Amino acid sequence: MQDADLLVQLAAIAGVFVGFGALIAVRSGGASDAHEVAYIRSIVSIAVWVAVAALAPVTLSRYGLAGHDLWLACSLLALVLVLGLWVVNSRTPEMRQVYAAASRAEFMREGAINALLLVGLVVILIVVALGLIPAQEPALYLTAVVLGQLATAVTLLFLVFSQRPLTAA
Repeated sequence: MQDADLLVQLAAIAGVFVGFGALIAVRSGGASDAHEVAYIRSIVSIAVWVAVAALAPVTLSRYGLAGHDLWLACSLLALVLVLGLWVVNSRTPEMRQVYAAASRAEFMREGAINALLLVGLVVILIVVALGLIPAQEPALYLTAVVLGQLATAVTLLFLVFSQRPLTAA
């Protein structure tokens, strides 16, 4: 299978993001507020999605799936998982608090960036699943996985920049 090594490397990078999320979550006894919990949950869940989505074609190709059948199965799995994660994460009490407390500018900025990445990811996976551009399915699927990786990195960046400064004691 073409790009198997690249997909495995992307899964490994996603594992690093999961580790960062876990490290942040356990420092000082855990996350301090709903905002931090929501961001950490998003980082970890998107990174796990990236790992699963990146490893799916490598694994399924070992069972003889190839061509459109491989990319269809992987795209459907990735779509179900990403939409499931979105539903679950958006319904958590912490995420509801973040939505309620965010300023309009903050909500628009972060929402626009995440929407571009995640909507692009979903659209690409739908294009692959429908077989609209058969010659480009491997490249499109890889692009969707990379967009997921970027969404993880951007969410981590938002978390870092949203931290309140420490006050002198």
